[in-house]
Amino acid sequence: MNKQRILLIIPAYNESEGIIKVVEVVKQYISKIELEIDYVVINDGSTDNEEEVLREYNITHIELIQNLGIGGAVQTGYMYALENSYDIAVQFDGDGQHDIHSLPNLIEPILNDEADFTVGSRFLDESNSEFKSSKSRQLGIKILSSLIYMSSKIKIKDVTSGYRAGNRKAIEQFVKRYPRQYPEPESYMHLFSKNIRVKEVGVRMFERTTGVSSINLIKGVNYMVSVSLAILASSILGKEK
Repeated sequence: MNKQRILLIIPAYNESEGIIKVVEVVKQYISKIELEIDYVVINDGSTDNEEEVLREYNITHIELIQNLGIGGAVQTGYMYALENSYDIAVQFDGDGQHDIHSLPNLIEPILNDEADFTVGSRFLDESNSEFKSSKSRQLGIKILSSLIYMSSKIKIKDVTSGYRAGNRKAIEQFVKRYPRQYPEPESYMHLFSKNIRVKEVGVRMFERTTGVSSINLIKGVNYMVSVSLAILASSILGKEK
């Protein structure tokens, strides 16, 4: 079997303080393994000096002229993966939350043709992640997980995890359509409707040390209501198709 070409998609918005460290960790890991891995940082219209930093350190990146949000930034990465004929695309946060050493766990089911798409989870028994997020967010994640299960009969525990990987079939699907507002939980409904095999695997995550989360306490309630409606709408549209 030919060696699979793997791309790390690293979305980053105003991450000038930490993006160099994230990329260095990735590059060091890549240099020590046999897998064929590249990376691309998606500068999502940052208003700090992130672009200057990326250029100064000669980091492979795409500069978006305006902020598209996490959905638009990640979809840009999937477009790059498809255009450059990568076999697997991995979403990897630019804020340092994802452990690069969990990458083998994430892509193994894809390499073994057991899944088309994988999601890295903090909540499975085999996960060695000490960081689980706040109690309020864990409650919200459980509610969304239950809603997805009721809509699809498929259980995903860590539905808001951004540490995910997909094969060419998943890449092509996300190039065609990738949710902009609530990409992680809503995208599962699109995958299920296209019979794309999804598997959850245990990974390790860290608490962010730089940047600001896109979801705060003030936006929390609105987020839960809006994403729940988006999941239900996606489920209905998928069944109609």
